[in-house]
Amino acid sequence: MIDYSHTHAGRDVLRQHVQYPPAKPEQLWQMQEVVKFLMQHTDEWPSSISNGTLVMLEKFYEAADTVSTPPTGITRVLSAFLQKVLNKNEYLGTQFSIAQLSDLFNGCFKLVEMLQLDGLPEMLQHELELVKEELEHRLIVEIIKTDKNAPYATIARLAFEARRELKNKVYRLMGHYARLDAWQSMAVATKKNKWVFPEVLAEAPIYFKAEGLYHPLLEQPISYNIDFSEERNFLLLTGANMSGKTTFMRAIGVAALLAHLGMGVPAKGLSVSFLQGIITSMQVEDNLMRGESYFFAEVQRMKLTAEQLLQNEAHLVLMDELFKGTNVHDAYECTRAVVEGLLHRPNHLMILSTHLYEVAQHFKERKEIQFAYFVTKMQEDGSYHFTYELREGISDDRIGYRILQKEGVLDLLKKKV
Repeated sequence: MIDYSHTHAGRDVLRQHVQYPPAKPEQLWQMQEVVKFLMQHTDEWPSSISNGTLVMLEKFYEAADTVSTPPTGITRVLSAFLQKVLNKNEYLGTQFSIAQLSDLFNGCFKLVEMLQLDGLPEMLQHELELVKEELEHRLIVEIIKTDKNAPYATIARLAFEARRELKNKVYRLMGHYARLDAWQSMAVATKKNKWVFPEVLAEAPIYFKAEGLYHPLLEQPISYNIDFSEERNFLLLTGANMSGKTTFMRAIGVAALLAHLGMGVPAKGLSVSFLQGIITSMQVEDNLMRGESYFFAEVQRMKLTAEQLLQNEAHLVLMDELFKGTNVHDAYECTRAVVEGLLHRPNHLMILSTHLYEVAQHFKERKEIQFAYFVTKMQEDGSYHFTYELREGISDDRIGYRILQKEGVLDLLKKKV
């Protein structure tokens, strides 16, 4: 949903940005300003540079160069004839490479024109000025002025000189373009999805307030309001299986991540304190090769979470149905012990979902915990309906047996063979 990059290189930069967001609030704010600016100037983006442009230029510079001296005199005339007749592919390849260099340089000059625009963010200005410096070479101007009908002697000479004089410049320009491509991708995604820019606050105290937050992958999403603070930093979710707990937690995680990339978020409004990371315990798997059970994998994930929470920097912690790999009594004891331990970490934002109604009841008097549940409407005939509505309080809904009945599992098992 956020990849609107024009090149694989831009996509790679975007992926790196997602994996390693800005490490400081100041860097994040700068990125926000860049994305906001590019949103307002999408028509300034050059169309001459494509993924094929960068791929062909990489091949051009990676290809073995057997020519040690530039073509001169009669050699150039014969070379043109021989190339066309005996080695047409190489002739056309040289011609095409010069055309790709021209496209790259023209596109970069188009990007540099943004330096004339008002309100240019400092971070974007710095990147564009570096591009402008790289374009200051007499050979670049000559390549741009050369059309496809130029004599082969001219094209051969330009290819020879471009290999020797412009290689480092071209690779640096492609690097600059890839970064700009990634930034432009976030701007286009924010604009197309009609997301809003969040307010990212300084690191302390922890804060998260969202209005109309929704999961961006759902066609008809339900939106939610949520409010965390230093005094109430823990949300304990209850509700039946499939009632919406996991999707809600993912929506919060996605919004937090997008906010820390410097782009818009799927919500009507979001204010969040700067977070150092997102810690999840949502997709745990056993390890057959190591002989580790599902429950042991859950314990190891919780251990890793505990180690990360020793840091003072704020994190968002998302924990979905802990200790499913053991019996109900053990799950209750383990979950309760974990919650008690987590309450000693007030400088993090934490959400825990559980189908264990008893865990929520045990902590219902704790002021730092918010309790919310997803509504499941039960019918007298045994049917049920998920509204995905989030309400304050604790749910004791249990529909596992009803699901088993509705899917006809019990009827199948009763049938005689």
